Amino acid sequence: MYTRELLEKRHTPLEKGKPVQGTWTEPFDEVDLLDVSPYSVPLPLPIKDLRIKEWQSFTIQNQQFFFHAWLSNLKYYHSAFVLLHNKETGDHVECKKVVLGRGWSLPRSLRNASVDSRSQGFFFRIHSWLDAKRITLDINIRQRRKLFFTAHATFDFAQFNTTPMAVNLLFSEYRNMYAYKAFSAVRGNVVSGDLNAYFDHNTALGVFCDVKGYFPYRMRSTWCTATGFDSEDRRFGFAVGENQTRESFNNNENALWVDGHLTPLPPVTIMQVPNTGDWTIQDMEGMVDLVFTPKKTGRFLRNYLVSSGEYEYPVGVFNGNLVDINGKKIEVRDLWGMGEKLYLRM
Repeated sequence: MYTRELLEKRHTPLEKGKPVQGTWTEPFDEVDLLDVSPYSVPLPLPIKDLRIKEWQSFTIQNQQFFFHAWLSNLKYYHSAFVLLHNKETGDHVECKKVVLGRGWSLPRSLRNASVDSRSQGFFFRIHSWLDAKRITLDINIRQRRKLFFTAHATFDFAQFNTTPMAVNLLFSEYRNMYAYKAFSAVRGNVVSGDLNAYFDHNTALGVFCDVKGYFPYRMRSTWCTATGFDSEDRRFGFAVGENQTRESFNNNENALWVDGHLTPLPPVTIMQVPNTGDWTIQDMEGMVDLVFTPKKTGRFLRNYLVSSGEYEYPVGVFNGNLVDINGKKIEVRDLWGMGEKLYLRM
């Protein structure tokens, strides 16, 4: 059975200006990557800050609806994105916003901090309050003088015992990627037109992600995420990814939660099957063996002179098997979730 060392809590993932690689089960008090010196030549702070990319995302679903929200600070531009999908009818709505140049910055701590974007017809706010064991999301988007999208959701980490995962991964000795992932019960509602999703904390589950990093100039990452209930009515969720970090066997961003208990997963390979559109997600330890079948696929493209980005985000179903830390198999059958492919050149 695959195991990974879980380190004791620390204030920051850095030590004397150098990133410390590892996996933790508690968030850091502060993540300020500007304290890192990632290159052999000293750089002014504005240039170092330009190299750091960061985002936060929410994935939430109940029996009928699937909801996803993303807020990013890519320095050259900032983006916000939301979608709501009715799994029963196939009705689908999404909204995107891009701000060139300066915009919002994500907080260095999740203890008690917030980030928001406010402009005419657009409001997007995340309040991270881990001291109170909750994270809230508020969205209000108006388009053409009518309400287009409104959402309020609360990740309630006190609802049942849940263990998050925080990792600090290396691209090189001084360039790193930090990620915090947490699984939780969710309550709230999302409304757009005739779509009205109500999330009750007894039936709605979600995964929250907070990511920052000195990513390569050409960055490629792929993720898969889903939540639901198994055959024994246990809450479970997973979030796995494949990226360019090194030594991924010892530390990576892959996690499985069963009734809130964390299982760190081994590295996985995510591949698209030719001629079918399906994705296969497998490891070498026999703990992850899944097939993802997209039902609705979207793309978010941006191409500028000095940078470009492509974000693909299919919504669909997972089938296969997962194995938790106790060696117990979880059968995954038509479980709704999401795949993501991100390419950045900046």
